Amino acid sequence: MNIITSMAGIIFFKTRDLSRIKDFYTKMVGMEIWLEQADCTILKHGNLLLGFCQREEIDNQGIITFVYENTNQVYEMYKKFRLEALAEPVVNEKYKIYHFFIKDPEGRLVEFQSFLETVKI
Repeated sequence: MNIITSMAGIIFFKTRDLSRIKDFYTKMVGMEIWLEQADCTILKHGNLLLGFCQREEIDNQGIITFVYENTNQVYEMYKKFRLEALAEPVVNEKYKIYHFFIKDPEGRLVEFQSFLETVKI
């Protein structure tokens, strides 16, 4: 039995186009392939694990948030996605974050953010 002790969980989404989604999150966002299964791929970014499984329908509720150590890293992602960005990065005073949003190829809302307060990430 293979025991994984440092993993907290995985969020899974249904996708109609696993190959396209895998390319988007690995090539554009910078996630790594953590595990390939028969019709599912699990991707990793830091301690975030996202699973995408080939299905007839799409899950696109909620927000997928990528957290970065500083605002410069968020702005670098913005430069990469400036054409897809829903707006320029902004400071959100209520949550004390710097962030912006895009939509992935299947319409999921994706956020890139950094905390403006000191938090342990």
